[in-house]
Amino acid sequence: MRLLVISLLALFASLSLLIIGNSFLITLLGLRFSLLGIEPSTIGMVMVCYSAGFVIGSLYADRIVRRVGHIRAFAVFAAVAAMAALIYPMTYNVWYWGILRGVGGLTIAALFITIESWFSAVATNKNRSTIFSLYQIAAYSAAALGQLLIGNGNPINYALFSLAALFIIAGIIPLSLSRMKSPEISEHTDSMSLLQLVQLAPIGVMAAFTSGIFLGSFYALVPLFASLTGLENNEISIYMFASILAAMLFAWPIGWVCDRAKRSNVLLFILVLGAGACAANALVVDMEFGLRLLALCVCMGLASTIYSIGVAITNDMMDSSQIIAASSGLMLSYGVGSVVGPLVSSSLMEYSGPEALFQTLASALVLMAAYTLYRQRRVPPMPVEAQEQFVPAIPDVNALPDIDPRNEEFVDTPIEELFHRTPDTVDSGDEGELMGKADAESAIASPEGNEAAPSADQPEPEEPAPPRSGN
Repeated sequence: MRLLVISLLALFASLSLLIIGNSFLITLLGLRFSLLGIEPSTIGMVMVCYSAGFVIGSLYADRIVRRVGHIRAFAVFAAVAAMAALIYPMTYNVWYWGILRGVGGLTIAALFITIESWFSAVATNKNRSTIFSLYQIAAYSAAALGQLLIGNGNPINYALFSLAALFIIAGIIPLSLSRMKSPEISEHTDSMSLLQLVQLAPIGVMAAFTSGIFLGSFYALVPLFASLTGLENNEISIYMFASILAAMLFAWPIGWVCDRAKRSNVLLFILVLGAGACAANALVVDMEFGLRLLALCVCMGLASTIYSIGVAITNDMMDSSQIIAASSGLMLSYGVGSVVGPLVSSSLMEYSGPEALFQTLASALVLMAAYTLYRQRRVPPMPVEAQEQFVPAIPDVNALPDIDPRNEEFVDTPIEELFHRTPDTVDSGDEGELMGKADAESAIASPEGNEAAPSADQPEPEEPAPPRSGN
């Protein structure tokens, strides 16, 4: 139990520091671009590079982790992410900003892969649900806390970017000090094309896509929206903090309802209410801060659950061996949405004003509600008693579905096997791998060929095997 607590503390500390720095940086960039007078469409193109980099990193970064090991990969990617954060104030070239955003997205995805694969190693069949839930709480809490750092300086200057880089690079420390062995990242043999997934669970795929449009636009453009509509930096930090905290608070009661009602009906209800909340945000821009804050919290709290409900609807159609493959497809659909959303929203903001952001998001939710209603008329919703357990989900990389409580293919590894054991004595030949143990024992023998006398607790030497020809 002590080993489990130690390993979890290291993992959660690294996860929290990483998310605090990254979420703070995303909001900081939106404010900086706004203060520099950059057009919303240009800001949208720059910010969407993060989503593109994140998708690429989540698909391919595990190859680097597998090649050089978790600790080295984590240190390298954290250093590159921190370097990217420090370069932003050095240039005003939007093309460089786009490249930096892409590098940031790729490296953050790789860092999540490293941490989440470690969570998969620590998890057992007894504690999977607890670890999975704690992961969601830690991720949302850290993202919310990162917003509170916004009011501590001028987004134009170096100081806040250095602070973001410090949090990202500090994430190396807890994980590097852990004595736990680097876990293996398994090669997933199960695969499922996006087209196959659409045929099996069309509502789930479209829900993930719509969630990508909403959350991609939210994180990339809401700080810009807030700045353009007259909020100060300290108000924007509270604005973002409260909305992300609302996402965490809404997840559990909506999950409770999803386990007791038909999920497509719950999704339809959330989409309609979320669209109304988005429209309200576009209408209250000239009102007092409290009303604006309430409208944003309700909007984010409702819409942030769309991905989780889409995952639940999809998993209802799958068996346990297909969960990871389906999660990969949903993540890809979410990634496409997170690229499309900011591009369309920012272009409309430049043409029609900042209120167009929430008008666009409301339209996306209404279209998704119409599609859900259409699918319900064609295929009746699954009965409540046939539904799987609802588990809140955060759209990120592919490693976390390994410890999804619904994944019955999960391999339980005793926690003791994940920690290095320091031997009391070091046998000859164990100092390194340049020489095998048998060769080392032969080298210790006298050059005259006298055999060393066997000790009392050693077995008699076996008959040597005949030499093999060739190298």
